[in-house]
Amino acid sequence: MNLTKPLNKYFDHTLLKADAVPAQIEELCSEAAKYQFYSVCVNSCYVKLCSELLSGSPVKIAAVVGFPLGACTTSAKAFETEDACRDGAKEIDMVINIGALKSGNFDFVRDDIKAVVDTAAKYGAIVKVIIETCLLTDEEKVKACQLSEEAGAALVKTSTGFSTGGATKEDVALMKSVVGDRLQVKASGGIRDHKTALEMIEAGADRLGASASVQIVESAND
Repeated sequence: MNLTKPLNKYFDHTLLKADAVPAQIEELCSEAAKYQFYSVCVNSCYVKLCSELLSGSPVKIAAVVGFPLGACTTSAKAFETEDACRDGAKEIDMVINIGALKSGNFDFVRDDIKAVVDTAAKYGAIVKVIIETCLLTDEEKVKACQLSEEAGAALVKTSTGFSTGGATKEDVALMKSVVGDRLQVKASGGIRDHKTALEMIEAGADRLGASASVQIVESAND
């Protein structure tokens, strides 16, 4: 397959485990700078450290918000977004309110996303909306993508990687069919090898979230 950009530029090099320590974040940033990944994706408490470590580097910093459940208040998500952007985040990966979506409270879901989008925009940051596909029906996945677009998000993202399943090529293809070229699609959760990464890109993924980015890129050169 012909990639639209170098493989390394698809990756948000990710470390979101609850027991991550600063030394591991330092290693994450060092790897991202070495392999020139698109970004690092971290919990918001580590954004400032990443900003310091990646100062002068083209590697962007993404922070997760409302992670991993998405069930906090809209104002809490907006506040966390503001904090992360002040510390240097240029991308925000937010989790939707999944219960609100499943109960048909679509206005709330849209407004929840928009509050984060509007806050991020003040700092020139963009938003990826994590819809947690493993918990949704296909109809709900479509609706989540539509609401994300209406709210002004830049990307829709499959998964947190912390629920009952991760990205599938079928979900990526479905999401891409909904958003077309108007939004990008990020596949995340369970992408641990070169073959899976290529399958996600083939299905329509513009970005990949992975903790195994180094191994995947290295194996592509074997």
